[in-house]
Amino acid sequence: MRLHLERHRTERIGWLRAAVLGANDGIVSTASLVIGVATAESTKANILVAGVAGLVAGAMSMAAGEYVSVSSQADTEAADLTRERQELATDRVGELDELTAIYVQRGLTEPLAKEVARQLMEFDALGAHARDELGISEATTARPIQAALASAATFAVGAALPLLTVWVTPTAAIPLTVSGMSLAFLALLGGVAARAGGAPMPKAVMRVTFWGALAMAATGIIGALFGVSA
Repeated sequence: MRLHLERHRTERIGWLRAAVLGANDGIVSTASLVIGVATAESTKANILVAGVAGLVAGAMSMAAGEYVSVSSQADTEAADLTRERQELATDRVGELDELTAIYVQRGLTEPLAKEVARQLMEFDALGAHARDELGISEATTARPIQAALASAATFAVGAALPLLTVWVTPTAAIPLTVSGMSLAFLALLGGVAARAGGAPMPKAVMRVTFWGALAMAATGIIGALFGVSA
């Protein structure tokens, strides 16, 4: 028998989602923050302080949020597996019929479906029910620590890009320069994420740049409306 060595992009779902979310949020939120502060006629030092504070707070918030949300998913999965384990221990025949019905719905004849279900349950009953009844697989299972670290790290990297732009840009040009560079960073992020996930690149780029531009425009307007002379 030949081993199936083909790798699929669904294996990247867990860390890719968290990484894209973190980097996108880091760029958009930090760029929006510094643009809002800059259009309020603040000094470069104040803009940088606000941006660094936003980076630290945002990275911690992303890590905590991802950990809590993905932990909730993991808890739900664990509860479902515990219940399934108990049902296998108390009603194995019923569980065999349940798995057979699933395979019949997918197109197998009933005799073949029952034989497939029987063999899979002999090999790994809980794994078969987790995969085919509950939809839990190795590729999609919840990993709270991985999601939290990926989100925090990529948020920090994303947030550092607008801050570096602020650092090398004259104060008067910060709003326009940060806006343009952040949109370029977002477009690059969208392209990389699309490439990693096998999605259409133009659609991904347009999606992230549109919402990023909207967020930066909104905070720029607020900063201009409520800003005071430095």
